[in-house]
Amino acid sequence: MKFELISSIMRIVFRVLPWLILLVAGYFFISKKFSINTSVESKHQLLVEKIESIGKLELVRYQISDVLEHKNKTDFLPEASVLLIVKAEAVGCIDLTKITINDIDIDADTAVVNLPQPEICYVKIDHKNSKVYDTKMAFFREAGLVDEAYKAAEKHVAAEVKKSDILAQTKNNALIVLRPLIEGLGYKNVRLTFE
Repeated sequence: MKFELISSIMRIVFRVLPWLILLVAGYFFISKKFSINTSVESKHQLLVEKIESIGKLELVRYQISDVLEHKNKTDFLPEASVLLIVKAEAVGCIDLTKITINDIDIDADTAVVNLPQPEICYVKIDHKNSKVYDTKMAFFREAGLVDEAYKAAEKHVAAEVKKSDILAQTKNNALIVLRPLIEGLGYKNVRLTFE
């Protein structure tokens, strides 16, 4: 009985196997012989919408790394999570366009310049160097989950940058950069203050 069953299975395999081999070989032959070449073409029409004058002097750049685990909990689906390694940068600057003639006091060889308060020019995520390290149970929700995680990372990094000493460092760097420039104009006594 067993022998008959094995024998009939072997007959079926030997009958189907040549057709299967022929089908696979035919597919590869046809796909190679009649391959369809595709080309990609993009057309762009660049339009400059706005030109702005910017007088912000960038004085310090912080490069930041953040490891973030973002979870999405729902009632009817398993908990989805994503682990990101986020790279970001924050830049401190002063806006030189805010300086008016009233902020500059020159007397013989003395120059007093009242500079605007330092500010955080921008905080941005470096998507090129950031990585999705791992996802769990995300399935069809992965793109949305990763997008939510990046937005959460951007908010967290911006909040942490505000708590940091970036503005104090910007002030120090402003003094280091601007004092020699003003001294180079012939003023021996240079005093830089912040309003």
